[in-house]
Amino acid sequence: MKTFWKENVVYQIYPRSFCDSNGDGIGDIQGIISKLDILKDLGVDILWLSPVYQSPNHDFGYDVRDYLEINPEYGTMEDMDELLSACQKRGLKIIMDLVINHTSDEHQWFIKSKQNDPVYRDYYIWRNQPNNWSGFFSGTTWEKYEDAYYLHLFLKEQPDLNWKNPKVLEEIKKIMHFWLKKGISGFRLDVINIIYKTSLENGKKHIALTGKEHYHSQEGCHEILKTLRREVMDKYEAFTVGETVLVTVDQANDLIHPSRNELDMVFSFEHMEVDQVNNKWFKTKFKPQKLIDTLIRWQIGAYWNANYLENHDQPRSVSRFGNDQTYHHESATALIAMLLTLKGTPFIYQGQEIGMKNGVFKNMEDYKDPETHRIESLMRNLYFPKGLRKRLIHKTSRDHARMPIPWTAEGGFSISKPWIQMNDLMGDINVENQMNDPKSIWNQTKTLIKLRKSNESLSYGTFEVISRKHGLFIYERSLANEKIQILINLTPSYKTWLNLNEKDVIWSNQPIDLVNKQIKPYIAIISKLASKNGR
Repeated sequence: MKTFWKENVVYQIYPRSFCDSNGDGIGDIQGIISKLDILKDLGVDILWLSPVYQSPNHDFGYDVRDYLEINPEYGTMEDMDELLSACQKRGLKIIMDLVINHTSDEHQWFIKSKQNDPVYRDYYIWRNQPNNWSGFFSGTTWEKYEDAYYLHLFLKEQPDLNWKNPKVLEEIKKIMHFWLKKGISGFRLDVINIIYKTSLENGKKHIALTGKEHYHSQEGCHEILKTLRREVMDKYEAFTVGETVLVTVDQANDLIHPSRNELDMVFSFEHMEVDQVNNKWFKTKFKPQKLIDTLIRWQIGAYWNANYLENHDQPRSVSRFGNDQTYHHESATALIAMLLTLKGTPFIYQGQEIGMKNGVFKNMEDYKDPETHRIESLMRNLYFPKGLRKRLIHKTSRDHARMPIPWTAEGGFSISKPWIQMNDLMGDINVENQMNDPKSIWNQTKTLIKLRKSNESLSYGTFEVISRKHGLFIYERSLANEKIQILINLTPSYKTWLNLNEKDVIWSNQPIDLVNKQIKPYIAIISKLASKNGR
């Protein structure tokens, strides 16, 4: 079935680091409005905003104090209304981040819950004694207040909601109605498959996330999502993408298959774990073949994919899966070509369209991410050497993705000192320079988005693997009489591919060596093949 979210390209905005309009060093809604024409020119269709709700910012917006008010750092509700209107005029849609596993400990619900208010006490999960569960940010998941403990799978400032209480469901439905009536087109649902805790019993011991069997992808979660779809989302023809922790392909399909009537797509993590061992902080050497094999498994197995290589929680893809030194332009454009031609809805993260690299943080004080500081503290307590701590943190910290967008060679993000340091490579990698360079990563991304929209097979076509060996990924997307072949070399090595006809090529990120029949390092080639009837 044809739907807008299958045809559209989504662009994620991390508002704090996008554009600062008032000179306080923090990105804001007016800053987003000022760049809408650039985003429209790039060709994206849907803007996903990371949280802009009122928040004390212990986790930079993912700890919500008030879902129905805008964080003053970002502006006002009038600014938000102006953004919605400005997007509508340009044919852009907006989806918002909705964090409903937990709230801020400064939310009025939790304040009243702590006060033993009979209406709000059971909005959260309280226990006389903690169990043995371990959290996503390391350490215990229980915090004592007076004579009881409350559950928090993340920071202690992020108490988990009690979804066994039907009043919580009614509150969230009201919040969703509020924003959908304002004109947004859907939600990205944060860690949505862990919201329902079936039991609070002790868990089986694991290196990480002891207790997950009591809350991961539980049947109660499915029932909640069915209700939200039926009683809220379907009334607005809105769509949902769920961030889903530790899901397999089968578990994803249990959430997204149309017969389930729950979510439209999910962000899975398996392909983002191909360069780690047991825990995301322990990296191993990246092997392109492992990424290719994982992507294929999801392309073939999942009903619909939410394709991404970067977001606000992940290091930059060109530094992680590409080569940000010798082959920066080549590997950045190859990764974007792959992202925009796989089966599913593509999600571009701000700065990815200019090939932003990981930054350089000289001291721990330069990092702003609370997860990074908690992990560094844990490693220090475990007597990890300082040099090792620094290397592990540098490879994985979420702050790489949270450095502000360099709009110009001088920065262009703010007239003041940014809330987090700018990337010191902005002199070479910035929006203004790339928009004026026809061969830039920005303009190649723009061309690829146009190509995707002009070939329906790239939105609705089947996916077939042609070759998958030694880091050379070749696949075809087919629909009716249209067949598109995509060749991506994800390695710094030359390859040989004999069945390539120059006249079929409609885009490549490098000149093609047909004389020697060599596939260059990090080359990406898109060809339109003749159909059986000769069209």
